[in-house]
Amino acid sequence: MSGRVALVTGAGRNIGRSIALALADAGFAVAVHVRQSLEEGDAVVAEIRAKGGDAMRFAADVTDPAAVKSLFEAVGARWGRLDVLVNNAAIRIEAPVEAIDAAAWRQTLAVVLDGAFFCVQAALPLLRRGEAPAIVNIGGMTGHTGAPQRVHVVTAKAGLAGMTRALAHELAPEGITVNCLAPGLIDTERRAGAASANPSHRARHSSLLGRRGEVREVAAAVAWLAGPDTRFVTGQVLHLNGGAYLGG
Repeated sequence: MSGRVALVTGAGRNIGRSIALALADAGFAVAVHVRQSLEEGDAVVAEIRAKGGDAMRFAADVTDPAAVKSLFEAVGARWGRLDVLVNNAAIRIEAPVEAIDAAAWRQTLAVVLDGAFFCVQAALPLLRRGEAPAIVNIGGMTGHTGAPQRVHVVTAKAGLAGMTRALAHELAPEGITVNCLAPGLIDTERRAGAASANPSHRARHSSLLGRRGEVREVAAAVAWLAGPDTRFVTGQVLHLNGGAYLGG
């Protein structure tokens, strides 16, 4: 993958960080996106550079179209191209349906759905210059199973799967693949304000393998979808949950 460039949103920690590191290990130059966690983003960049990779940290609010436009302009100024976009940024706060106010509903959908949409729009001019361009959206198992106290999160993640299929149709003539990875029961550290510490759906589901997944396993799947061996894969939702959900 030497010479190719990837951008990962929400790359400061957990799954996003692991994806950035895995793509760097595969030879990508990596644009490490964060919203406010500048120190975490800088740490990911430092880790990539320490291993001889090429990376730079970028900060932007993905719900702001102007900020997203500036983000991709900066990536273009740095590398002149983009080959892979990974839409990972998300909010996963739990609350009973009657306690979710309009602001919380809008914020969740804005980060997950609006953010992915704005990033795709802004990325297209660069992706069209790329080699074997790919978009990977990070969905979630509950977008397919449902879950209590997560109607906003489940709605957003389900919408991301629909967006993936629509984009796959539209961008296939340009050779851009679009897929969605739906992790479930992954062992992560959750920051207050961005995710509930102990999601209730975890108590209702268990994997057939008897353990939680690791972030590196999610990252490996993203690297595979971004690689040369998956050019005939598009419009798909790839489930990674240890058998907790066996749907299509």
